[in-house]
Amino acid sequence: MVTDIESKFLGAMVGSAIGDAIGELAFMISDRDRLLAYLETASELRYTDDTAMAIGLAESIVQEQGINQEALGKAFSRNFLREPWRGYASGPPTIFSEVETQGIPYVEAARRLFRGSGSLGNGAAMRVAPAGLFFYQASDLYEQACASAAVTHAHPVGMDGAAVQARAVSQAVKLDPQKEFPTEAVIRDLADFARTPEIKAKMTTVQENIKEDRPPHVAANRIGRTVAVHESMPFAVYAFLRHPKSFQECLFCATLNGGDRDTLGAMACAISGAHLGIHAIPQPWRERLENREYIEELALELSRLTS
Repeated sequence: MVTDIESKFLGAMVGSAIGDAIGELAFMISDRDRLLAYLETASELRYTDDTAMAIGLAESIVQEQGINQEALGKAFSRNFLREPWRGYASGPPTIFSEVETQGIPYVEAARRLFRGSGSLGNGAAMRVAPAGLFFYQASDLYEQACASAAVTHAHPVGMDGAAVQARAVSQAVKLDPQKEFPTEAVIRDLADFARTPEIKAKMTTVQENIKEDRPPHVAANRIGRTVAVHESMPFAVYAFLRHPKSFQECLFCATLNGGDRDTLGAMACAISGAHLGIHAIPQPWRERLENREYIEELALELSRLTS
C-alpha cells in the first residue's frame, strides 16, 4: 500500500514527466478540446530533456545520497549521450564536451557559458523536483538546490529560480491536500525564499495576479513564459496556485498559454503532483507515460531515503 508521502513523491516525479510530455504535445495541439481528444487515443506520452535530466538528478541523488556535483554532471552527460534526441538546448552538450576535452569540473564549464555569466535559463528549475523531494525537510534546501543547478546553470538567477522551484515542491509535499489551500502563505514564503531581485520581483507579480484573479492569458503576459527562469518558473507557480486542487487544470493552465510549454508543464505539475499525490493524476495518462515504472522506482527510492 502506498503511503501518503510515497504518493506525493510519486505524484511529483510522474506529474512532472506528464506535464513535460503533454506540454510538448501542446506545441502542436494548443486547443484544449483537441488536445484532450488526442490524449484519449495516444499510445504513449513521450517526455523531453526536461524529464531526462530530472531522472539523471534522481539517479545521482540516490547513488550519492545527496548532491555530488561531479557525479551529477556525469549522470547528465551519460544520459545525454544515450539519448541526445530528447531536445536538449545547446548549453548542456557544450558543457559536457568541454569537460570531456579539457578535463575541467562541470561547474567551471557551466560558468564559462554566455561569456562567463553562466546560464539563467530554466533548465535547472525544470529538473529540480528530485532535490525538492529529497531535501524537503532540510534547512539547507536552498544551497542544495543551487548546487544541483550550478552543474549547468551557474548564473545567480538560474540557481535562484531552481531553488525557489525546489522550495515550491518541498512545501507542496508538506501541505495537506484535504485542507483549505493557504495561497497567500505559500506565495509569501516563495517570495521570501528567493534571493535575487529578478525572482523576487516576479514572485510579487505572481502574488498580484492571483490576488486580482487575472485570467491565465493576461497573467502569462505579465509574468512571462520564456526559456529564462525568471520568466517561466513564476508562471508555473501561478498555474499551480490558480488550480491547487486539480492536477489537470493546473497542467492545462501551464501549457496552453504559449511560451515554453513543456517546461512550464514539468514545473507546474511537479508542484501539483507533490501536493495532491499520484492518485490525482488521470490514470490513463499515467499508464501511457514513457518509462513510467522506472520513474516511479526512483520516486519511491527517494522517499525511502528520506524516511
